[in-house]
Amino acid sequence: MSQITTAMVMAAGHGTRMRPLTDDRSKAMVTVAGLPLIEHMLRRLEAAGIERAVVNVHAHADHLEDYLSCRQGLKIIISNEREDLLETGGGLVKALPLLGHAPILICNIDAVWIEFVPALNALMAAWNPKVMDELLMLTPTGQVLGLESQGDFDLSRTGQISYRRQNRASHLYCGVQIFKPELAKGYPLERFSRKKIWDKTLSNDRAFGHVMEGYWMHVGDPQARRWAEAVIKQARKGGHKGAR
Repeated sequence: MSQITTAMVMAAGHGTRMRPLTDDRSKAMVTVAGLPLIEHMLRRLEAAGIERAVVNVHAHADHLEDYLSCRQGLKIIISNEREDLLETGGGLVKALPLLGHAPILICNIDAVWIEFVPALNALMAAWNPKVMDELLMLTPTGQVLGLESQGDFDLSRTGQISYRRQNRASHLYCGVQIFKPELAKGYPLERFSRKKIWDKTLSNDRAFGHVMEGYWMHVGDPQARRWAEAVIKQARKGGHKGAR
């Protein structure tokens, strides 16, 4: 298994769909089952052996930074987007000097899950940099909570992914992936989606998917938050080791 030690945690968004919970805090600081969303992800990263987390900040940045500065554990480095929210692609370009050259994890803070096996460790075990430039964590479309979606990618028998061609794709992106930072070099420092990078990686047949073993939840609005809280609390009550 190729050891990955750095992650980028995407935490800069306004979380407009989460209002009114984000009126006085970033989406990353909205609590679910007693923990801020970002804390759920940071604990997953620590359990997987990640040593450094680069966190981009924009909305309610001071509040988020205050929380992170008091936290013990993995080293946290701030990528400051206070002046301009750069979206997922531009945020990567901004953070490049902080990320290093080795492959990293990229994680969205609104992704939470109950895992049957350690999901991040399994993703890293499936990583093969000789044939892969990106490896996305996936879940079967329709087997998620908090998100109505027709799916994102179809998954081949060899593990390669392609954008859905029909009305419904076989799998949904879980908001976590392995990424080679060099892929973001050459792009301008401006607002753009990481999809622009995906387009190139997919066209080169270097994008792959790994299906997680667990129950994935997207926490994008107050109702989804309530559902996720209920699932996590029930899993904890039952002593499920995969509940954070």
